[in-house]
Amino acid sequence: MREEELRDLVRGDGWLMRALGVVRDTGLPDAWIGAGVVRDLVWGRRYGHGFDPSAVRDVDVVFLDPTDLTRANDDRATARLATAWPQPPWEAKNQAAVHTWYPATFGGDPVAPLRTIAEAVATWPEYATAVAVRLHADDRIAVCAPYGLDDLLDGVWRHNPTRAGREVSRRRLARHRPAARWPGVRVLDPAADDR
Repeated sequence: MREEELRDLVRGDGWLMRALGVVRDTGLPDAWIGAGVVRDLVWGRRYGHGFDPSAVRDVDVVFLDPTDLTRANDDRATARLATAWPQPPWEAKNQAAVHTWYPATFGGDPVAPLRTIAEAVATWPEYATAVAVRLHADDRIAVCAPYGLDDLLDGVWRHNPTRAGREVSRRRLARHRPAARWPGVRVLDPAADDR
């Protein structure tokens, strides 16, 4: 039932529906839009002053291509999206390659290769952003939400400790300022990692 709530919000936004169509039509393997743009849409509509596509920092497009783990593959994917629709700030990342760059970029221990988009989404830094959507050929909206949709739909900013540590969470909290951007959102202390 909660998936249908999210689908209704996505269907009601022409900009995001167009973005989903572009991602589908570029043919990237197992490609989804997720994280911040989905949160911004839901929280802007439910807990803020509306959703403004011009304020979107990036449109995170995740795909799964185990045959090419190079950064050039990410760059080509991003370029394909920008060629199809130049306006959004696309950022495509091959989730099959995350293990090749994550520790060098963010520090910490090596990470295991990701085998599915659901595995990848489950590592994203907040439960509310551990959500992705995609458009099927028949225009049905698929939802990937390994932890469910309660935090996203109920306006709860909560740290996901799966990969991001508490310090990363605190920095993200300071940068995103969810309580200021979306006055109805509840922020839970990153130290409270039990769900």
